Amino acid sequence: VQLVESGGGSVQAGGSLRLSCATSGFALDEYVIGWFRQAPGKKREEVSCISNCDGREFYNPSVTTRFTISRDSAKKTVYLQMNGLKPEDTAVYYCGADTKLSGWYYGDMAHWGKGTLVTVSS
Repeated sequence: VQLVESGGGSVQAGGSLRLSCATSGFALDEYVIGWFRQAPGKKREEVSCISNCDGREFYNPSVTTRFTISRDSAKKTVYLQMNGLKPEDTAVYYCGADTKLSGWYYGDMAHWGKGTLVTVSS
């Protein structure tokens, strides 16, 4: 199982980025894929996930009107479209994979990528 994040960078407040989580080694549709972030000096927090069985989407309330998660099974990639970025969105963003939704709820996914840095300036 391998997860590789990309798409991070530096943007000004109000800007947009699209993060990608390229997966390999497993059937994407059988796994919950979640996005998490960790800001300097803070605990890692859940951002969004897409479930395996029915494709339901879940969002942290702080991002629900600005971020959108999507899955391209043919490309084995999960995306996180981030619009209206704020300085408080600055963090390293990680994607994780687990066969159970509880992995996202508890922030304890079975597999993790190495992260991509998002920096939002005011």
